[in-house]
Amino acid sequence: MQLMNKKWSEESFLNERKAVLATWPTGKDVDLDEAIEYQRSIPQEKRFQTKLEDAIKKDITLIQPRAGVPLIDEHIKLLRYLETEGGADLLPTTIDAYTRLNRYKDAEHGIKESQSHGKAMLNGFPAVNHGVTACRKVTSSVNSPVQVRHGTPDARLLAEIALAGGFTSFEGGGISYNIPYAKNVSMEHTMLTWQYVDRLTGYYEERGITINREPFGPLTGTLVPPCISNSVAVIESLLAAEQGVRNITVGYGQCGNLVQDVAAIHALREQTSEYLHRFGYDDCHVSTVLHQWMGGFPEDEAKAFSVICWGSAAAALAKATKVIVKTTHEAMGIPTMEANAAGLRATGQIINMLADQRMVEGSALREEIEQIKNETRCILEKTLELGEGDIAIGTVRAFQAGVIDIPFAPSRINAGKIMPARDNQGAVRLLDTGSLPFTEEIKAYHRDKIKERARFEGREVSFQMAIDDVYAISRSRLVGRPNK
Repeated sequence: MQLMNKKWSEESFLNERKAVLATWPTGKDVDLDEAIEYQRSIPQEKRFQTKLEDAIKKDITLIQPRAGVPLIDEHIKLLRYLETEGGADLLPTTIDAYTRLNRYKDAEHGIKESQSHGKAMLNGFPAVNHGVTACRKVTSSVNSPVQVRHGTPDARLLAEIALAGGFTSFEGGGISYNIPYAKNVSMEHTMLTWQYVDRLTGYYEERGITINREPFGPLTGTLVPPCISNSVAVIESLLAAEQGVRNITVGYGQCGNLVQDVAAIHALREQTSEYLHRFGYDDCHVSTVLHQWMGGFPEDEAKAFSVICWGSAAAALAKATKVIVKTTHEAMGIPTMEANAAGLRATGQIINMLADQRMVEGSALREEIEQIKNETRCILEKTLELGEGDIAIGTVRAFQAGVIDIPFAPSRINAGKIMPARDNQGAVRLLDTGSLPFTEEIKAYHRDKIKERARFEGREVSFQMAIDDVYAISRSRLVGRPNK
């Protein structure tokens, strides 16, 4: 199939499904008509989108963890614990690494090893191997809506089983689950596989079933300038909307400077709605998510709690619809359910304390919003120009030209020419703008911000700044200041 941003015909979609469902034996258990009726039977209070819309109306921020273990009963136990002891508003099912790579035989082996060893031998829940019935057992065993979170370039079979299994939200996208996660997967391939996921979602939507879709906002999670992650979010929203997705949660990974983080969420919300409206997708519902700090964490538990709470404050003051919560075990590996619940409670406390407060609408905030929007607009407009109006074709060409460039990404498709670093107040700027299609004024803005920091620190502008910033938070700072 040739890539373009055009809605798949129902015939093309249904023909493609035959090959997708034949990929693994559990695919035969997916009956689309029966799955739609099963989704229809799920109470509204357990639907992801319903809860998000209620949060927007109440102007509150919901809390959601990451979590997933390989065995069904243990996974249910974990989710129930996070719901009752952590106070999670929304629940996840994080998928294991083998499933993310479509290595279902290895995932099957991991399930058997987990059973025989009596402990988790996979780093998540292998939903494809467990199949539709097991997924329904998971989603029906808790009181809160459940989302699938993963990292899969080709998530077609996973999406089929997850939606048939009663999950009411599905994360990911053709850019955000390729460039930060894969090395040799072509952009054309993931764009097409994710058009399938979005067309599947649209198929449910056309039959009255609300399914929430969430592009993965943080990307590499390492000093990603807001204009980069916001551009990707807008593009993935447009691609999803064309295939019939009507409920989109756009995300952003916390950078650490409060003004910039709040501004980024405001800019993301405004520009996603603006571009959806521009291309005629006026019936889409847009919500937002802030991911707490995705970089290195302090090993000390008390210090790690501080990082979690700072992310919670940013989410609350930005009025993000939800916040994805980290744990105090981030520096040590997969967290215990107790540590996960503790991170949720800490976040919940901050969210509640700041529920009635707003970020002061000063000139600094408005200037930062406009700066992010201007930078994002440069990237989006050049991408559309490269695609001659087609955002799918334009995206492929934009990566080839370095017009979209994600810092520290493993993908060979990615130019890897831009270099971020913090300014003197800790906001993420660019040491090197690479081939980003910025105006001279925007380039000068970034140069001046970095030079201001260099003068303050008494050193030359250099790549060392970026290195220092990558490790700064794990060493109890935001800006990576040189040792005096």
